Amino acid sequence: MYFDSPGKENTRATLQAAYSRAEELGINELVLASSKGDTAYAALEIFKDFSITAVTYHCGFTTPFVSVMKPEIKRDLEDKGVRVISATHALSGVERSLMNKYSGFCPVLVMADTLKLFGQGAKVAVEVAIMAADGGALTGKDIIAVGGSGRGADSALVIKPAGQSHVFDMKIREIICKPREF
Repeated sequence: MYFDSPGKENTRATLQAAYSRAEELGINELVLASSKGDTAYAALEIFKDFSITAVTYHCGFTTPFVSVMKPEIKRDLEDKGVRVISATHALSGVERSLMNKYSGFCPVLVMADTLKLFGQGAKVAVEVAIMAADGGALTGKDIIAVGGSGRGADSALVIKPAGQSHVFDMKIREIICKPREF
């Protein structure tokens, strides 16, 4: 499925398409980007009896020592069965700081930009899969990974996940949906 443009207006359709494909493939693990909790709450309405992992920014992403996701939202999502992972971006992290300071070649940022050839949401879906794997939230079986371009969700992938230490063992098996224009 392809959307005319990226954005949060595609969230429900992205989640519905992802759920349908997960059911067809017998996948029961969902990983999604959710900075403030909205996308995770939307997923809870659709993905009944799934293992849901919401990945949000690391503490200090926008303001030093402050979490983007409010603690009460994180607690509520966890009370509803969502595992919430706060982590440094797998495809930038410290390397972005090095690039900003030294203006050098940064292979991880090249990986991120290469994935952006498929759109920001597809890159984010890959990234949150890595972050969830590193956070111990996954079994290693195929997952549905959902990302977006800013707020909401507009891309969903079927992925054989891997953590940062084994990132080239990851397999992007299918693109379920993404924006055509980005």
